[in-house]
Amino acid sequence: MSNNNNGILSGITTGLKNTYSYLATQYPNGITFDNISEARNKNSNTNLLNQSFASYLQNNFTNIDKDGDGKISESEMNNLSNLISRQGLTKDELTELYASGSSGLSESTITKILEHFDDMDTNHDGRITSAEISAYDVTCSRMEVEDEFNNRRATDMSVFYGGDTSSDTYSLLSYKYKSNK
Repeated sequence: MSNNNNGILSGITTGLKNTYSYLATQYPNGITFDNISEARNKNSNTNLLNQSFASYLQNNFTNIDKDGDGKISESEMNNLSNLISRQGLTKDELTELYASGSSGLSESTITKILEHFDDMDTNHDGRITSAEISAYDVTCSRMEVEDEFNNRRATDMSVFYGGDTSSDTYSLLSYKYKSNK
């Protein structure tokens, strides 16, 4: 994974907020499910509206609209962003954001996160947070360094004592045991 995975969830929340803000400029009386559908189909929005985040808002509309008034308010959008920041995202939510288009996540990053989701979800709540992603990155980096050290150590020991499987029996100690003929 990359060294900058702390920004994954904040990038998602920023993308959702920006998409909401863009929609709010078009629909100042509130953003309804139908407004999102309409905006997604407008040709004038093609380059301005992030379809991935708009799709996410649309697919999760009833969960976001906590007061049930048929509109996503600014406070409901802020609550969603805060919830994602605190509790993270489920595997299904990450898959949905990725599958629906350009969510700001690179294919390799999202693939690695989805492949290792269960390993990252250390508290087993079905969600991963930025802290869990960072901890997983640190663990992987530590394991890479340990593996490199152990491989180097094994190689150094083979050179010092000579390898059992090597056809070359030279070692640093072999000079001591050579017979002088």
